[in-house]
Amino acid sequence: MAKKRKKKKTPALLKVFLGLSLFILIMGIVTVAGLYATGIGPTVLKLKEEAVRLVKSSSIETFQDSQTTLVYDGNGDQIASLKGDKGIYYLDSKSIPTYVKNAFITIEDKKFYSHKGIDYKAIVRAAISIMKHQTITQGASTITQQLSRNIFLTNRVSWERKVEEIFIALEIEKIYTKSAILEFYINNIYFANGYYGIQAASMGYFSTDVQNLSLSQIAFLAAIPNNPTIYDPKDHIENTLSRRNRILSQMLEDGKITKEAYDEAIQEEIVLNMNQEKSIKHNYAETYIYYSAIRALMEARGFQFKSYFNSREEQSSYQEQYDALYAECQNALYTRGYRVYTSMNMDFQEQLQRAIDDELYAFVSVNDEGIYNMQASATCIDNKTGNVVAIIGGRSQETNGYTLNRAYQSFRQPGSAIKPLIVYAPAFEKGYTPDSVLVDEPIENGPKNYGGGYAGSISLRHAVMKSTNTVAWKLLDEITPTVGLSYLKEMNFAKIEKDDYRNATALGGFTTGVSSLEMAAAFSTLENDGVYRNPTCITKIVASNGEVIYQGNTNTKQIYKENAARMTTDVLTSVMTQGTGRTLSISNMTTAGKTGTTNDNKDGWFVGYSTYYTTSVWVGCDMPREVEGLTGSSYPGRIWRTFMAGIHSDLESIDFTPYANYNSSSKNIKTAKDFNTDVIEDTTNQQDSDASQIPGNEAEHETQIPTAPPDSYFDAQQ
Repeated sequence: MAKKRKKKKTPALLKVFLGLSLFILIMGIVTVAGLYATGIGPTVLKLKEEAVRLVKSSSIETFQDSQTTLVYDGNGDQIASLKGDKGIYYLDSKSIPTYVKNAFITIEDKKFYSHKGIDYKAIVRAAISIMKHQTITQGASTITQQLSRNIFLTNRVSWERKVEEIFIALEIEKIYTKSAILEFYINNIYFANGYYGIQAASMGYFSTDVQNLSLSQIAFLAAIPNNPTIYDPKDHIENTLSRRNRILSQMLEDGKITKEAYDEAIQEEIVLNMNQEKSIKHNYAETYIYYSAIRALMEARGFQFKSYFNSREEQSSYQEQYDALYAECQNALYTRGYRVYTSMNMDFQEQLQRAIDDELYAFVSVNDEGIYNMQASATCIDNKTGNVVAIIGGRSQETNGYTLNRAYQSFRQPGSAIKPLIVYAPAFEKGYTPDSVLVDEPIENGPKNYGGGYAGSISLRHAVMKSTNTVAWKLLDEITPTVGLSYLKEMNFAKIEKDDYRNATALGGFTTGVSSLEMAAAFSTLENDGVYRNPTCITKIVASNGEVIYQGNTNTKQIYKENAARMTTDVLTSVMTQGTGRTLSISNMTTAGKTGTTNDNKDGWFVGYSTYYTTSVWVGCDMPREVEGLTGSSYPGRIWRTFMAGIHSDLESIDFTPYANYNSSSKNIKTAKDFNTDVIEDTTNQQDSDASQIPGNEAEHETQIPTAPPDSYFDAQQ
């Protein structure tokens, strides 16, 4: 009997290869079919054709050159130019140290030398996301994809940009060698503070050629481009060092460095030796312009800004997308040759800076970094447009004083300056009027008035004029903190915390606080009959080809009812003539305003406006502490008066639009006419102070109140 022939076995490795190939083929067919089924297929083909055209028309010079972005003030005069250093510091592949190449491959794209430009698993995930939602989240990208983004991509939004990025990466890999692609990448990535490419970063942060850097310094620089905001060595060196350590660990694991080299590098102290002239952060106007321009570019790409979320996961996902797109738009701002038109008035800017410096000149103590302890911030908004015309983030200093722009980056308790926004304007919407009467009296477990006295039955106008704490507390209790704070959220106040949902908020007892920019925009809303415009200084951004890619401040939102806003303005004019701001009025100009002082005189605010401009001023220390003599009507009030008097000197006084009288009987609200208020003894302290006497008088935030916040912060945001 003949032996049966043994069946020849297929090698295991071949089985795996064939299975993987079949899987990729099937997924490719399914993906293409799905794209066509959803009607996206033709768009994808057009994107592929565009990618082929872009890469075929490129040359080495495409990756070596960058265009200069020009910035203009409100008069159309050029005030700044932005250009990366890659044209000056470009290195060919042979001049780039091996450690530099290995560091980036290790941390950014381990499969760089084996893939064809993309990660196919990520592509399948992206295709599924597009088919389901016609949107895509920013995932991990190969080095080639990152290069595609930095050099070729336009302002196309959402999933289309991601698809085009993929096609461009594939085409780049067909035309250029891996060595060239890595060279292009290392010379084009952004290292924060205006530095493009490894050589520019080396000169900027260490004042030496990249060839002279240690392994530790190279890993330190390689940590930055992943997110130039989070890993900015000037502002967040602890983050940069943490990522440096991770890079060194990965290089050791990948066999790119020895254990001895790793041990030496991980223990090396990083000492920055920055060329200050290269830093972009050299005045408050420009830092705000750059920030606003980047966000404008993000908006042009379809990004939706948010401050409040339904879950931690949603917040984390949002932050990841925000950081990635912010870095992309930051890169574009420095390399795409935009024309950025702003509303900034540089004469106003100088006047506001001078007013702050002159008022605080006697405070000379500094912190360990040489920054003045006593600080201020201020923002001025044009009421006709809602645009920022001047913004100051601190006092003038020769040293590193401009890194922090307190006007939009610092958040402090506002004290009584918040009352018009979350108490009185909402109360007027509910049917109260300036003549409505409430009783100023002791409240169990509630606040005290400054000086400890009580005036009995008083009108709301009187309560605002004297910044009466008890009346504000009662009104917010009736309105509810949830409703009161909803007005701030509608005006994009970014730091409302779960513990802020309590009556102490009526007196400015916030957990984190508010910014000068936010307060100026909110009070400008009152002058604008309750209509809010998101504050920005960017009026237009034009691409190098002449296309207008951003047109600023076209969206408005009705926050307060027109008559409620006018009532609020009316009572705030009384503050300037008879109340806590009476020493701050401007001759021959009708103004409205509100003082704010926090417990222990740690923060002082004055926010006021005419029909022309709104200006907010904060004064205090970066590390909150008591400042003798600091109230809303002292340093901040005088800064406000000096500046506003100067910019209104040649303007005609225009009265605010009067409010219409309500028929208050429909709400059964008693008004001042129902009381003989002339005979009521006013026992409140008559000093020009409105310190928010919050129960508990706790250090730092003074917001420990018996009123419980909502059970869930995320529920409270609904």
